[in-house]
Amino acid sequence: MPEQLDIPSVRTSDASRSSRDALYLLILGTAIFLLFGFFLQYSASDSREDFRAVVYGSRCLLHNCDPYNHDELFKFYEREFGAQAAVHFRSHSLTQYVNLPATILVTVPFAWLPFTISSLLWTIVTAVSLILGSFLIWSLSSLQAPVLSAALIAISLTSGAVVLGNGNPAGIVIAFCLIAVWCFHKDRFALAGVLCLSVSLSLKPHDAGLVWLFFLLAGGRLRTRALQTLVISALLGVAAVVWVSKTAPNWFPELRINMAAMADRGGNNDPGPAGPTSRNGAVETIVNLQSAIALIQDKPSFYNTITFLICGFLLLIWAVSVFLSPRTSEFTWLALAAVAPLTMLVTYHRAYDTRLLMLSVPACAILAAEKGTLGRVAIFVTTLGLFFTGELPNALLRALTYRIQIPEAWGARMAMLFLTRPAPLVLLLMACFFVWVILSRSFNRRQQLLVVSHIPSAPSI
Repeated sequence: MPEQLDIPSVRTSDASRSSRDALYLLILGTAIFLLFGFFLQYSASDSREDFRAVVYGSRCLLHNCDPYNHDELFKFYEREFGAQAAVHFRSHSLTQYVNLPATILVTVPFAWLPFTISSLLWTIVTAVSLILGSFLIWSLSSLQAPVLSAALIAISLTSGAVVLGNGNPAGIVIAFCLIAVWCFHKDRFALAGVLCLSVSLSLKPHDAGLVWLFFLLAGGRLRTRALQTLVISALLGVAAVVWVSKTAPNWFPELRINMAAMADRGGNNDPGPAGPTSRNGAVETIVNLQSAIALIQDKPSFYNTITFLICGFLLLIWAVSVFLSPRTSEFTWLALAAVAPLTMLVTYHRAYDTRLLMLSVPACAILAAEKGTLGRVAIFVTTLGLFFTGELPNALLRALTYRIQIPEAWGARMAMLFLTRPAPLVLLLMACFFVWVILSRSFNRRQQLLVVSHIPSAPSI
């Protein structure tokens, strides 16, 4: 009698093997993320400077000092570290505080502690929350493509370890946003999700703002969560502003002055050729679309206008599609996959903010599971986006290209974009691709509904 194959057990075995391989990839990516992050923190000369900026801004306020006033913050650094160190911090723009008052409110508990202890705790919170967020996002795409999803998340983690070294709040902001997305999608731990997204929105609204907008436009239960988040964020913001205003009544105009100084030509946030994206040795690449367009013409009026036109057009299409399309799980992930790169493109962002692109992994897994040309393109585009927006690939590329002189000819400058500004270009490619997928699927669905509505019903007997 011929031997019968146990098909269900074979499938179960394949699924178990895929889950095991995916887990190995996630563990490997997590290990590299932690090892390289801690290596940067304890070896780089400018390690933990972003955390130093936020925690000493809070400590300055606790000592009745205005952190938004450049001179007062410089004098505070002088008292804490001495004149030579204060000059060093000023040269690294640490005396130009550019964070919202809510950041001070969140970092005050760390400001009470010695810097060594507070930075270690901040690193632990950043690492644990970001790893948790990445595992939760993987769990949402593991049914469609577990190994592919794990590989993409591992790429994002390993290429983004710098956030542990510099201690930028973006690590916690992005992690909390990922956790909130999981909570809202699964409809579990709703209060935790609302609190996480509220903290993200309060600290860096330019990171979590468009994700929050999706929940608002999506309607139903998700809109309720968005409104709850808005209320808590508003309460945090008002409390922070009232507290900060007692010591720093002019904090808002001072904040605007500091931000303008940072974005000025040659400043730390300048997206143009004189900014940090064009400097050798700097790993914190500016990735918004302005950094690419500025290579064509280095004028804020030019690169800001072009950026806002392109991103505004894509965002309008996206918003209308979100508002009119059905609330399916597939559409949710396609919409989030489109808005994640759009978030990075429209306003000032650095490479450490691009961990938000993990939101594109479930959509990529859904398209890849269909095993067609569209799925292969989705894998290619998403992999490009996660890799070329990482700090490490950009640092290596910049070390190879920073000596190249920018040509005068317009056509030659366009050609140089692909060599010297890959991050904003792949972000634009990701945004266009997922917006196009949303539009095409929405159109096909409406065509199907139209056909069904015109089918005559069977006559009753």
